[in-house]
Amino acid sequence: MIMKQVFDSTTKTGTAGGTLLTIFANISSEDLVKTAILAGVGAVVSFSVTLLLRLIIKRLRK
Repeated sequence: MIMKQVFDSTTKTGTAGGTLLTIFANISSEDLVKTAILAGVGAVVSFSVTLLLRLIIKRLRK
């Protein structure tokens, strides 16, 4: 006999909630600040490279 496991919405919600609470409990504020700073630096670098490539392409087309 094959038994099928049935997960209702309360089981899924409880599992997701427990997982998120565990993650939030283990993340320190230092990690959040570090992540925010790295995201900002990444955005600035990406924007700068995009502008530089546009400038290079514009000069090569002339």
